[in-house]
Amino acid sequence: MKKRERRLRREQLIKIVLWSFLIFLVVIFLFPIYWIITLGFKNELDVLAMPPTWIFKPVLDNFKELFYTQPYHRYILNSTIISSTTITLSLLLGVPAAYSLSRLRFRYKNALAFWLLATRMTPPIALAMPFFLLYRDLKLLDTHIGLITTYMTFNLSWVVWMMWSFFEEVPLELEEAALIDGSSRFMTFLKITLPLVAPGLAATAVLCWVLAWNDFMFALILTRRVAKTAPVAITIFVRFEEIRWGVIAAGGTTVMTPVILFSVIVRKYLVRGLAMGALKG
Repeated sequence: MKKRERRLRREQLIKIVLWSFLIFLVVIFLFPIYWIITLGFKNELDVLAMPPTWIFKPVLDNFKELFYTQPYHRYILNSTIISSTTITLSLLLGVPAAYSLSRLRFRYKNALAFWLLATRMTPPIALAMPFFLLYRDLKLLDTHIGLITTYMTFNLSWVVWMMWSFFEEVPLELEEAALIDGSSRFMTFLKITLPLVAPGLAATAVLCWVLAWNDFMFALILTRRVAKTAPVAITIFVRFEEIRWGVIAAGGTTVMTPVILFSVIVRKYLVRGLAMGALKG
């Protein structure tokens, strides 16, 4: 009995330690989000107060200044259009390409796959100047098409590699049975294979959409006024004479909110999709 009691106490102690460590990690990861959200609802005095004020009266002054002094709603619309179009085109092109790599056998298949991966390995900063010079000559600077094309350059390889791993998890026997029953290759892909990898498709879409939505460097270099996105527009409030921390926090909150809401809505598919990819091999 004593041995059993000691074992139970040891197990309980281990659970307490693990839960404490997990709670500590959650607090560490969520605190920056909590801080930037609360900062957006503070007045100017509370924003600059030292030590920080933890109890305060929420105000909307920062959000009013964000939307009334600048056409910030237009910048959010730009981010929405560019991100949504980017992920739509990336999936339309990348998913069939991933399926082809998974199912077809052809020469230089591995070399092609490695080349796609190599495009993702290139540091984005190394391509900023070539993109700028190319778009300047093509008259694509400060355009939605230019930024969409840039994001597709990086997201397409990401879509192909992720979806390739998900298609590998689908048994070939299911497709062969459908082909024997008279189904075409396209209908087999559309009605059998694609629904089976829907969680992986959702996970890929979420990750790629977040990458496009949160991008700052290319949007800063390749846009000026017409196609400016929400993350870049926040820098308007970094001025020579002052830095409007409260307004910047309000802008960060507006940029962050759609990402959090979208992730929460599709969290079930996101977790299942990432688990599918983790089980490969």
